[in-house]
Amino acid sequence: MEMTEALKHALPDRLTEVGALTVASVMGNDYERNQHERLSRKLGFGETWVAAVEKLDPDGAEALSDAERAVQRLVMAAIERRGHDISAQLEAAIDCIGADQAIAVLFLIGRYLTHAIIVNGLGLAPPVPSIFEEETAA
Repeated sequence: MEMTEALKHALPDRLTEVGALTVASVMGNDYERNQHERLSRKLGFGETWVAAVEKLDPDGAEALSDAERAVQRLVMAAIERRGHDISAQLEAAIDCIGADQAIAVLFLIGRYLTHAIIVNGLGLAPPVPSIFEEETAA
């Protein structure tokens, strides 16, 4: 809980949401993804931005800033490679957001991976639908 609170102050909201949505999308954690979609919308980032993050294609994500794309590349590489051989992505993130925030992103990845393992392991259903499911139903 202390790490979660510290991360709220260590990263800007947009970078936190890129990290949270990316981990949730990669890990198939709909429970967390759906909630962070709603939070992102509440923070004013919009559905286009959320959809761009969830495509997991930072190179093609025109809706994301350079810093957001660098963070997404780092998150995806860290998960895919289990933290190994990510120095290029880490250096790119440091160039965009600085060393302190890049390290905070690594902690953020760990926090959301832990959540995904617990939620997926327990088979918890999302408490709310995806914002994109709401639009389809409307």
